[in-house]
Amino acid sequence: MTYAKSALLFTLIFSCTAAQLLAEKTNRIVVNVDQGKEKISRHIYGHFSEHLGKCIYGGFWVGEDSPIPNTRGIRNDVMAALIELHIPNLRWPGGCFADEYHWMDGIGPRSERPSMVNTHWGGVTEDNSFGTHEFLDLCEQLGCEPYICGNIGSGTVKELSQWIEYVTSDAESPMTDLRKKNGREKPWKVKFWAIGNESWGCGGRMSPEYYRDVYRRYATYSRNYGDNRLYKVAGGPTANFPDVFFANYHWTEVMMRDETTRDCMNGLSLHFYTHTFHNYSITNLLEKDISQSATEFNEKDWIAILSESLKMDDILTRHSAIMDYHDPDKKIGLIVDEWGTWYQVEPGTNPRFLYQQNSLRDALVASTTLDIFNKHCERVKMANIAQTINVLQAMILTRDEQMVLTPSYYVFKMYKAHQDAALLPVDIECENYSHGDDSIPAVSVSASKDEEGKIHLSMSNLNPGRSIELACELRGLNAIININGEVLTADKINSYNDFGKTEEVSPAPFGDFKVNRNTIHIKLPSKSVVMLEIR
Repeated sequence: MTYAKSALLFTLIFSCTAAQLLAEKTNRIVVNVDQGKEKISRHIYGHFSEHLGKCIYGGFWVGEDSPIPNTRGIRNDVMAALIELHIPNLRWPGGCFADEYHWMDGIGPRSERPSMVNTHWGGVTEDNSFGTHEFLDLCEQLGCEPYICGNIGSGTVKELSQWIEYVTSDAESPMTDLRKKNGREKPWKVKFWAIGNESWGCGGRMSPEYYRDVYRRYATYSRNYGDNRLYKVAGGPTANFPDVFFANYHWTEVMMRDETTRDCMNGLSLHFYTHTFHNYSITNLLEKDISQSATEFNEKDWIAILSESLKMDDILTRHSAIMDYHDPDKKIGLIVDEWGTWYQVEPGTNPRFLYQQNSLRDALVASTTLDIFNKHCERVKMANIAQTINVLQAMILTRDEQMVLTPSYYVFKMYKAHQDAALLPVDIECENYSHGDDSIPAVSVSASKDEEGKIHLSMSNLNPGRSIELACELRGLNAIININGEVLTADKINSYNDFGKTEEVSPAPFGDFKVNRNTIHIKLPSKSVVMLEIR
């Protein structure tokens, strides 16, 4: 062998060894099993249902006379699928629709309910056949808590006060009598009430100082009845619109610095959507083609969306810092009650219906965002993905009697193990995934321990081009008895599930790991979400 060949062989061997050592050094997770203190509220895994497009009508609601199997007008197949997610709460009726919705139009005999025009979402006629009773029946069928958003944009203090009384009061009163007349003898338990939605924008274009005063007025007359105790959520900032300069961190500061406001507030809302359009304003958001396709994209688009979604961590950190200064005991929750991806609508659909497909990329957005919420669970007490059915980053798509479960649905199904579990502190060192000018951490992770002592470890590999080998040490655990694994991935970065074809993205058993005492050596497939249950 010549010197040159020997040198080349040595270089190759050294390079391979160095790469292996680097991978071992940089792809490492330490889970501190015996240090869990904070609880991951199940309400972080909440959902959102607005009178928008086909979320309610054709999604949840088909009516009692529909040939589609239903229970009191609510689709049975949709209910069965959502129950599998252990949905903790459902936000309704909006969204922008909330501040033009007058609840009394949605009670009583359906044939006598007045119609209205949904001016925000397509100018369609809303017949109010789905109202308060139908929504609360839906929540009872799901076994979840209702989260009702009140109208302060075009409504009155009296209107919201009477809605709360109608729903929750067991006292002798005109509202109680009216509820009983409409078929509900006992009051409902409804804890979560939002006072307005996006009051900086579609909810009234208010300044934070003005909204703060309006909020206190409405909150004063939002009363507790019987043993029902309200959790009042104030309208908060957006992390998206640059033209509404006061609607970001300044809004949080204004709402938090006033003690009188804090005393009547249990939560502060925050909205953030993942997209790739930046040079836009609140006025042109829906007026032109400003984003990319949900399914037709390349690797540059893949990393751009994931990079954008990871901004949630910094957003929560900054808003939490403001809240911590004024509320060091963390009595007020940060409520991210609108989040998710926002793309072009599917070709041929109403642009105001916000109907978009849902690919493997969205599954990774969901997993990484939920990891971020889990990490911030000391302050983040609720979150609601937008939206449950047929709108934006939906869990379910429906077309007449057909139903499709999206990749995002399967992430929520895998992650339900984290609900109400103890967050386990995680130290992670990992390589970066880079493409073009973008570079992001290649691995995202969450760990929790449930009441039975089972540890759940969720990991996402954001690199679409290669698998990642990592070592996970369960520090504080002597030995691992048993592991069950599940993986969500697909052949292509833009794989998605659609009507009339076999699912391209669905969970499968995962076993590509080896155990050495309290350390698991794992090979994460490219572009994947993995969940391990460890005993």
